[in-house]
Amino acid sequence: MTTTTAGIPSLPTSAPAKPRVTRLGRSDRSAVGLWFWEIDRVLLLLVVILLSIGLIAVAAASPASAHRYSDVGFTLSPLHYFWRQLMWVCIGVPIMIGTSMMPQLLARRFGLAMACFFAICLALVPLFGFERNGATRWLGVGFSQFQPSEFLKPFYVIAIAWLLSLKSQDKSLPVVPISGAVTVVIAGLLMLQPDFGQTIIFCSMWFAMVMITGLSWRAVGVLSGIGGIGITAAYLFYPVATQRINNFLFQSGDTYQTDSAHATITAGGLFGTGPGGGELKFRLPEAHTDYIFSVIGEEFGLLACLAILCIFIAMAIRVFVKLLDEDDTFLILAAGGLITQFTAQAMVNMAVNVGIAPSKGMTLPFISYGGSSLIALCMGFGLLLAFTRKNPYLTRSPYVVKWSNR
Repeated sequence: MTTTTAGIPSLPTSAPAKPRVTRLGRSDRSAVGLWFWEIDRVLLLLVVILLSIGLIAVAAASPASAHRYSDVGFTLSPLHYFWRQLMWVCIGVPIMIGTSMMPQLLARRFGLAMACFFAICLALVPLFGFERNGATRWLGVGFSQFQPSEFLKPFYVIAIAWLLSLKSQDKSLPVVPISGAVTVVIAGLLMLQPDFGQTIIFCSMWFAMVMITGLSWRAVGVLSGIGGIGITAAYLFYPVATQRINNFLFQSGDTYQTDSAHATITAGGLFGTGPGGGELKFRLPEAHTDYIFSVIGEEFGLLACLAILCIFIAMAIRVFVKLLDEDDTFLILAAGGLITQFTAQAMVNMAVNVGIAPSKGMTLPFISYGGSSLIALCMGFGLLLAFTRKNPYLTRSPYVVKWSNR
């Protein structure tokens, strides 16, 4: 204690306040803190691993694709597609995080609005779309080009999940026939492009969500029969399906793509030739997109391909296990449909690369190069993270238990 000149003791001055350090602890109630502790961090880690693998794989495939397209009048640097993919990842990850931070009600409304918007865009493709590689799938002008079907996939899941969830409120609503009719219209628009692979993915997502709602074995048999009739009709009357199925089953026509993919994916053995050591990748069409899985097999080995397969399976198991404790019908359908989209698309791409499915021109989620594809996938995965968020205190707080028993 000090004294003043008048002899009056003065109070000691307080020490300067220490700068406050923000810690992301469980007591942090900020928006970021709540998001961090409510989000499924295992799912987030798995998708970050896939995105990292994608950057490495695109860097490996970029020289082959750059060389291929330089032959037709373009001069591209060997890492042209890698730098562009890095740009898309830097855009897509913040979009995924921002989408995952939405409250579940807002995420549902956002998904429904975007489903309507991109459905209209898909309907405009036959009228105003432009052709690339023999298919009319894109809208836009100049550099602002996008593929409506890629963006529609996750939002279609939200719309169909909301429609099917209405049955829990009124059992008499014919939600399954209505959702089936919507899917048929979308499939028709896709086949006009033509895009047979995306048609299969949309139908798979609808079938998975309808199965989740709970169907009798008789209904499952009827739907399976309709699906078989649809595939047969596509083979008989849809030239794109006829050609691809014939090429696959009877080795008729041009089988260069599938033969090159099989030769490339098996060329590296178990451990691969090493980064940049692949040679057969230069024979691949679309090495950075449709056949990037084969590039991974050649340069990093079949064990790396198996690891990627395990990651997708782990993601699916993780989501469905979490849904076992969920009571909200919409959340169950939406999360189940979204993870079906990612895993079904991955399985189809892998099956094409190893030669057990006909070529469909489908990318490997989070790994293949592509702006529209990656941004749409990040938005869809952000919605999945939003719909699987859980409050860690919900089942621990005695106050919650006390009020829930009232």
